Amino acid sequence: MTKEMTKSLPISKRMVWNSYLKVADKQGSAGIDRESIDMFNANMGDNLYKIWNRMTSGSYFPPPVRTVFIPKKQGGERPLGIPTVSDRIAQGVVKDYLEPSMEAIFHNSSFGYRPGKSAHDALVQCHENCIRKAWVLDVDIKGFFDNIRHSIMLKLLQQHTEEKWVLMYVERWLKAGVAQKDGSIAAREKGTPQGGVISPLLANIYLHHAFDKWMDIENPQCPFERYADDIVVHCSSREEAEQMLKRLEIRMAEFELALHPEKTKIVYCRNYQRTEKQDKESFIFLSYSFEPRTISSKFGKAKRLLVFSASICQSAKTSIRGAMKAILLTRWSNQSIEWFAKKLNPKIRGWINYYTRFNRDETHNVFYYLNELIRTWMKNTYKVRNKEKLYEKYREVQSANPEMFYHWRLGIKA
Repeated sequence: MTKEMTKSLPISKRMVWNSYLKVADKQGSAGIDRESIDMFNANMGDNLYKIWNRMTSGSYFPPPVRTVFIPKKQGGERPLGIPTVSDRIAQGVVKDYLEPSMEAIFHNSSFGYRPGKSAHDALVQCHENCIRKAWVLDVDIKGFFDNIRHSIMLKLLQQHTEEKWVLMYVERWLKAGVAQKDGSIAAREKGTPQGGVISPLLANIYLHHAFDKWMDIENPQCPFERYADDIVVHCSSREEAEQMLKRLEIRMAEFELALHPEKTKIVYCRNYQRTEKQDKESFIFLSYSFEPRTISSKFGKAKRLLVFSASICQSAKTSIRGAMKAILLTRWSNQSIEWFAKKLNPKIRGWINYYTRFNRDETHNVFYYLNELIRTWMKNTYKVRNKEKLYEKYREVQSANPEMFYHWRLGIKA
């Protein structure tokens, strides 16, 4: 260890404590050491002191991350790297230090993992830009988090901080090992694991330089929305979108990234004013499907208009139905209906809050499936074979407990 690194680094106990509060609030899974938040809290004082002491002396080295695979809504799996509780706290210290200065320069059209910005903000802007511009370039960066080049990341970071301790710890996190399915530890030569506390900030810094600033300077006529690596660019014509695609491929290659050849596509935002049909007229952004839809005109129900708008996507509907069915197993007659409601209500509230920003009826329709599951459970539990009597029993339970399920409170009861 160099003499410079043995000096006390400017990390206060308050910084560690503030980071701990955020980690504790989010809970989260245990890392490779299998230590949960509750286990960490059993010896919290000593554990926090150990983190602070090692970070201030420069002797903190992150352990490998535990890898789990979570299903994607569009199919396939996404690797999620889970740091230990202690490492999440240590990462949070650096994130909290860096974030305010980065927030001052980040682009207004970057929405992901930023304080004061949300997915709904990105969706609203996307909807407005689809009205203004007829064409969309739906961008998918192939394996973005897995392909961030460490040397480029550190050079970019040096443009925003001269603090050697920040650069030192970021480099250690980038190079920390990754636990494999067979239990072995693999060295990481590129990428930053999804699931790390500091990874979203590093990703935003990378794409701030690779994409956001470049768009502002080279393509100011094309508005965009970016949520982490999920990007939508709006163009005035197919020719402009095709040129944008070619230029973006070159730009990404400069940062050792590539666009996914199948998932990146040019989309036409067809509506009642844009009448020519095209091969691709829909795209998915943040689990909302943007596509042409027929609606009733405000001038009367007899008048129908074609608009390009957003609604919950089909894969999200399938995912929600699967999650409902996994909890409300209709053969579980040993559990009460109140027990199922308690388990489901936090999820129902979250789904409805997120997916009803546009075309709420489409989202509400998903919950009629839940009502069917409830009736099937009643049929098996109460041995009701007659369909008319089954519905009578269902309405009886609803009438006696109108707020039992969160969606019942909203009138989704049939």
